[in-house]
Amino acid sequence: MKQIYPFAAIVGQEQLKQALLLCAVDPSIGGVLIRGDKGSAKSTAARGLAAILPPIRRVPGCAFNCDPASPLPECNCCQGEHAVAEDAAVPFVNLPLGASEDRVLGSLDFEQALKQARQAFKPGLLANAHRGLLYIDEVNLLADHLVDVLLDVAAMGVNTVQREGLSISHPARITLLGTMNQEEGELRPQLLDRFGLMVDVSAPRDAAIRSEVVRRRLAFEADPQGFAARWQAEGSALQEQIRQAQAMLATVTVSEHLFDFISQLCCEFEVASLRADIVLHKAPAHWPRWMAGRRSAPKTSAPPPCWYCRTAAAASLSSKAGWTKTSWMS
Repeated sequence: MKQIYPFAAIVGQEQLKQALLLCAVDPSIGGVLIRGDKGSAKSTAARGLAAILPPIRRVPGCAFNCDPASPLPECNCCQGEHAVAEDAAVPFVNLPLGASEDRVLGSLDFEQALKQARQAFKPGLLANAHRGLLYIDEVNLLADHLVDVLLDVAAMGVNTVQREGLSISHPARITLLGTMNQEEGELRPQLLDRFGLMVDVSAPRDAAIRSEVVRRRLAFEADPQGFAARWQAEGSALQEQIRQAQAMLATVTVSEHLFDFISQLCCEFEVASLRADIVLHKAPAHWPRWMAGRRSAPKTSAPPPCWYCRTAAAASLSSKAGWTKTSWMS
């Protein structure tokens, strides 16, 4: 199995790492869109995130990644009398740009149909990514028919397939992670609307930081296993922080002051959709304190500048002269 570059070993890119960790704690935020030039750790960070996520419970061999507490009735694996759930890694599924609709949605299992003379469903990538991460590199180049599929699933959290007389619906609660280079084209507004957070990344301009990036990368390529082992402790610490934050998520409260501030901010920038307001409420201020155990967001601080909350309607904010990082600072 190919060794993944450790998330904790990424140099700089604090905005990107914070946004990814936020979605790891609360997938309902809607995922992260990462924009930037090639070679700025976009894919590295997205892949590294999956390795530090707390494991989930699932029955080995389940193609639908069912929650053991509520397995899919059509899932023979989970419905079996000997089904026993165990800890498993959070799914990280790569959606290729050239994937067919059947590969993404699922299709009729012709092998089972021929062998057993009965209809059977062959789960697709959406089933594989349930309760996990769906990663799309160069998401702005994704074919329109696949974009339409993702829009339906992202909105409902359910994938419905009707093929050759077979009809089945299964949960598909996924966290979208997308990367793109603006030089290769823009993202359709409807899909942009499904990403709760967006981060612009670029290669560091500081010579010392750049040299450290190269030094770590060369060390990883020379000895991937040894390099990963040296960062294991930091990765485990991040995983524990995520686990604790997930456990206390339902108890986190937002002050009335922050409610008012977020609404005023969205009105100031003429945001038509309420998605921006909702995501900003779900991205509590002062991330380090929240991760350390605070159950309330501070009353006096604005959301950190790194969390660019974007919706299709809010996309126009980037063209406003006042839409800069300092606009978020109190």
